[in-house]
Amino acid sequence: MDQFLQQLINGLSLGSLYALIAVGYTVVYGIIQLINFAHGEVFMIGAFGALTVHTVAFDEDMRSLWVLPVMVIGAMAASVGVVILMERFAYRPLRNAPRLAPLITAIGVSIFLQEAVRLFYGRIPGFDDAKRAIPFPQIEFVTGEPIAMGGVVIQRAAAFTIVALIFCTVLLWFFVNRTRTGRAMQATSQDPDTARLMGINVDRIIVIAFCVGAALAAIAGVAHGLRYTQIDFRMGFLAGLKAFTAAVLGGIGNIYGAVVGGLVLGLAEAMAIQYVPGQFGGTAWKDVWAFVLLILVLVFRPQGLLGARVVDRA
Repeated sequence: MDQFLQQLINGLSLGSLYALIAVGYTVVYGIIQLINFAHGEVFMIGAFGALTVHTVAFDEDMRSLWVLPVMVIGAMAASVGVVILMERFAYRPLRNAPRLAPLITAIGVSIFLQEAVRLFYGRIPGFDDAKRAIPFPQIEFVTGEPIAMGGVVIQRAAAFTIVALIFCTVLLWFFVNRTRTGRAMQATSQDPDTARLMGINVDRIIVIAFCVGAALAAIAGVAHGLRYTQIDFRMGFLAGLKAFTAAVLGGIGNIYGAVVGGLVLGLAEAMAIQYVPGQFGGTAWKDVWAFVLLILVLVFRPQGLLGARVVDRA
């Protein structure tokens, strides 16, 4: 039983990380039907933004809890700044182009951001070389000794990730359903032309959708750094791919589906590591089973676990 509970906690933590990134995919898709394959790099930029703030503003050994909000704000500023430029110069000019054009552009932006980070870090005095993994600042309260509850050990960084997802989901629900801007996002996702006729600034709403996704991805980037203790410029590729899988699992275009999809994907990986027997089990096969799950869902329920209900799309 302890083993099952341990994997349950591990899966929820991993799934929370995927869910935080997946919401960015689904919010943008819900508004302009664009698969932003550069979103994984927005997550990576968030982690490097937090690292940069810590490097510039604090001593290397600074591990106090109050430093963490400053790092999160730095991460959000970096990610949001990047997506605003991305939307304005890479995606907006292609808004009425065939769908293949923005898709290819997204892949190009993804590679550009990876290379920009790789070339930037290491050439500036005081910054580590990003050609190898860089140690991420550790916060004593979040990365200290794990919490033991009976036979279950809970890493503090894992608990932080789960709490961050709960907090962000509640905040997002309030924003989408209880604010004027959130309702404008829902209207734009349902019919942009009618929304424009009703006086909604559709261009501004699209930028806000990108920013919401980027802010959550930045928090995920900080959580990733605290959990794995190091970051590198390629970290966004696989994480972004998993988050996209989570968004599709839940029903891309559905915010709450992205959260459910992320949690299901994380739990599937954790349980596969523990309970798939023989040579097809273990950590090496976790990605295989995660994508097998995606294929099964697409075959038997192509709209995803929660579908893409128009009323829930933002």
